[in-house]
Formats: sequence, structure tokens, C-alpha cells
Amino acid sequence: MAIFDKLIGRWSPEAALKRAQSLSERGEAARAFALYARAARTGLPEAEFRVGRLYLEGSGVPRSRTEGMRWLERAASHGLVEAQSLLATLFMHGFVSAQNSALEPGVAQPAAALFANNERTEPNYENALKWARMAAEAGSSDAQALLGYVLTAGPPTIRDPDAAQVWYERAAAAGSPQGTLGYALSLARAAGDASQATEIVALIRRAADAGLPLALRVLGLMTERGVGMPADMAAAAELYRAAAEKGDVVGQAKWGLALLEGTGVEANPAQGESWLRRAALAGDREAAALIGDLYAKGGELPPNYAEAAMWFRRAAEAGHRTSARALGMLHLTGAGVGRDSAEAAAWFRRAAEAGDPSAKTDLANLLLQGFGQDDDSARTREWFEQAAASGDLIGAFNYGVCLAEGVGVDRDDRKAAEWMRRAADGVVNAQYWYGRMLLEGRGIEADPGQGFAWIERAAAVGMPEAEVALAELKLQGRGGLRDHPGALELFTRAAGRGHIGAMFSTGAMHGGGHEVPTNRPEAQKWFRAAAERGHAQAQMMLGRYLARGLVEPSNPEQARVWFERALAQGVAEVRADLAGLPTPKVPAHVAQAVGH
Repeated sequence: MAIFDKLIGRWSPEAALKRAQSLSERGEAARAFALYARAARTGLPEAEFRVGRLYLEGSGVPRSRTEGMRWLERAASHGLVEAQSLLATLFMHGFVSAQNSALEPGVAQPAAALFANNERTEPNYENALKWARMAAEAGSSDAQALLGYVLTAGPPTIRDPDAAQVWYERAAAAGSPQGTLGYALSLARAAGDASQATEIVALIRRAADAGLPLALRVLGLMTERGVGMPADMAAAAELYRAAAEKGDVVGQAKWGLALLEGTGVEANPAQGESWLRRAALAGDREAAALIGDLYAKGGELPPNYAEAAMWFRRAAEAGHRTSARALGMLHLTGAGVGRDSAEAAAWFRRAAEAGDPSAKTDLANLLLQGFGQDDDSARTREWFEQAAASGDLIGAFNYGVCLAEGVGVDRDDRKAAEWMRRAADGVVNAQYWYGRMLLEGRGIEADPGQGFAWIERAAAVGMPEAEVALAELKLQGRGGLRDHPGALELFTRAAGRGHIGAMFSTGAMHGGGHEVPTNRPEAQKWFRAAAERGHAQAQMMLGRYLARGLVEPSNPEQARVWFERALAQGVAEVRADLAGLPTPKVPAHVAQAVGH
């Protein structure tokens, strides 16, 4: 049979092509390739196309994109529309051209040459445009749709939305699902009102009915939002499911979210997370961020910050700015990752550069603590200065902090006070800062009354630092009337919000010596709360309450523990307290062992 194949190849290229097609259908790929190659060397376009395809597929011959592209280009240059259309598609997918290859048909080459330039690169819009236009003008509806896409998504030098719409319309009229979707999206971009909504929906539905994954997803979005039709989340979820099952990554993320939240479909968190994982692993950053949130927040199980950090990192590296900030917060607190302020600053910087305003503030706070890179200070100050100049009150506050603390600019208390005053009209933190500046006469003439008033405004909306500052002013009678009961109320309120200093102050006021009833059990409770959180003075006071039995029977052993903790933090006065404690009793078995 091999001799018969050779005779056919020598006798007629067309006969060789026909024989090769028959062999290919019977699964005899190697014999088919030999005949295709003989026919292709005579310049037969169909055979050249087949040889190119077989090289790309690795069927009957070692796979080689370089050789495959070269043979396809020969067929396309000889006018074969199918080759032109396929070439355009391959160039859009970033396969390297073999146009300058030194390989010649039938010439043996080292094996390594077969794999030269086989790596995928960036899309080649110029070559895609060239071959798509040839095939489109010859009547290929697929090429017409592809040409529309190149003219829509290509670089500015070749972009032409009007021409793209014409080619999409031709492809749609010829029944191309891709052309139909492209035409619908082109109309949607150009429409100034909802007058074409019905036509656009009909076109997208036609493409979706043809099973185009992107069309299914886009129709799902329109159905969810009620664009050109009544909103219907159940129908939208079904469209997302269909798109997801066909491999549309965003559709997988949308379907996973619907299952997770039970929106338009019965909730199934396990399946929802599975679809979100699939989308995230395929590169969808929103899906990765959602999974990170799931693990960070926890649910039936406790939060898993290590797992959250992994998914936040995946999303952040793909450009998801809120995930970058979340990852920075994990590094700042040491939750699930190593505690590392420098690493936290790096992620805050990335999120801030992507436009996350909260990350800019986070980075500024780290700079105040001495972390970050040398140029972070100037960059952060520039962000806040620009925001402040545009009228953003939070930006004005942050710029005021930069001026007050010398972050990225020479310290200027006068300007800091000016910006704090502007921000104080709407930013609670600025009200507190401006109040403190008025009390201290920092950058502005001292005015205790006005300082009291601004801090009172911040305290009224629950800022713990402002509540503590206002309580201290009420204790001293500075800027307003002396009011110890009011001070205790403020300290207690701030203590309930977790302010450790307020916990100590609440204990101190209940302990006596102030114009409120003494309540030692309450005092010991708050001293303990602050002591357990590391407050050195509270540790000393708790030790004294325990040593003297002011609330419950004396407990010298526990008192010693708290005195030693306070001493380790530098509270030297507890040495006298420790000296006054009875000598610890040595257990009998220890005494016997020592004596022995």
C-alpha cells in the first residue's frame, strides 16, 4: 500500500489529496500526512492547509507550531479562505509567526528546530487584521466576526469601531453567533438611550441560544439587572449556570456566588465555593477575593486566615486592590501569615497605587510608625494633597496629619491646623485632632473652650479616643465645667468599646478619690480587664487589690504574678509591693528534696 501511495503522489497532487483524506478518516495519520506533504509541495492550497493543521495538532507528525504556521501562511497566500481565517485566529491567540523561518519543505531539521518559537506570545493584531480582512472580504462569516473584534479590541493605531460594527453586522446576517454577539455589543456601546434595548437583547439571546458562553453570561447580567426586560434573578442564575458549564470563567464566578448566597437558586454553599474555586484558579480575581473573604470571616467553622491569605494573594497579584489591602492587614496583625509590618506596607502600597483610599491611610499610619520605603512618604503626601485640593475631606484630614507629623513634607503646624479645620466639618478624626490642636495651641492660638467643643462632637458619635480625651477634660474642668460623673460615663463607654486606657481610668474612678461613689468590685473588674490586655499600671493596681484583699480574700500568689508582670514593663514602684508580700511557702516534697 505504501508503494501505491507513492505512485498516487507522483501521478496527481489532487489524487494524493483525496487519498490522504481517505486515510485520515480511517485513522492512518502518518500515511495521510506523507501524501498531504507530497501534494503540498506542488503548491496545492488545500494540501498546504492540511499539512499546517497536522503540524499544529501533532497528528501523524511531531507537533510544531512553527511548521504549522508556515504551511498555513503558504495556503493563505494562495487564497485559501479557511487558512486565512485560521491564521487570523492563531495570531489573535498569540502564536508566533514562522514567516522568517529558514525551514523549507522536505528539508530535514534538528528536532530542536521543530520546537523553536513554539511559545505563546502577546496577540499579533497587525497580522490578525491582515488575514482576517482577506478572509472576511472573501465571505467568511467567522473571519468577519473576528475582523470586527480586532477592529474593536486592537491597539489605537488599528481600532475602528464604526468599521467593526459593519463587519459584525455582516457576520450576524450570515448566521455567525460570534458576529451576532459582537453586533449586539457594538450597538450597546453606541446607543445613547434605551431605544435599541429590545433589538440588543434579541441579538444576544440569539447568540446565547447558539450556545455561545459569553453570550449566555452577558444575557445573564442583563436579566439580573433588568436591562431591556424585567429583572429575573432565577432566570439569570440559570444563564450563569449554562455559561459556567461551558467554561466561561466569569460565568463560573457568578454561578458560584448565586449558589453561595442562594440568589435565584436554592443555596448550596459547598457547590458555590467549588465553582468560585474553579473560576479563581482560572484567573478570575473577583472569585479569588470572594473565597478569601469566606475564609477570613468564617462561618460554621472558625476563620482560616492562612487559607484566606493564599486566596487574597492570588487576587492581589491579579490586580484586585481590596485583596491587596486585606493581605496587608493580615501581615500587619500576623493572622495566618508572619507578622511583618514591612510586608504589610508593601501590600498597602500596591492597593494604594491601584486607587484604594483606605490603603493610602493604612500606609500613612505605618509610615508614622517608621515602616515603608524611602519614597513612600513623599508619594503618600502627594496622594493626600491632591485629594485635599479636590475637596475631599478625608484627603484633607490625611494631608493635615502629614503636615502635622512631617510625613513626606517639612512639619508645618499652621498649615496642618488649617487643613484639619476644613476636614473637621465632616470627618470625626479631624474633629478630634483639631480639638487637640486648639487645646495645645499647636499651629493655632490656644482656645480650650473651642477645643472642648470639637472633641465633644467627635465623642458624641462614639470615637473612643475622643471619649477618653473629653473625660479627662471633664475631670480637670478644662474648657468646660468640672464633671466627674460625666467623665466616668465617658470612660465606661470607651472601655466598653475596647479602649484599654479607658478600662484603667474607669477602674481608677471606681476605686475612690473622685466625685463618684466608690465601687471596689467594679474597680477590680476594670483593672483586671486592662491588666489582661497588657496595661502595666492596671497590672500593678490589680496586684494591690489581690494582695490587700480589697474585694475578695487576699491572694498573695496571684498578686505576685501581676506585680512581676508590671515590673517587667518597667513599673519600678511595685518592688516595694513585692517586698511586702509574704515569703512563698515551699511545698513539703521540695523542702525534703532540698534538705536531703
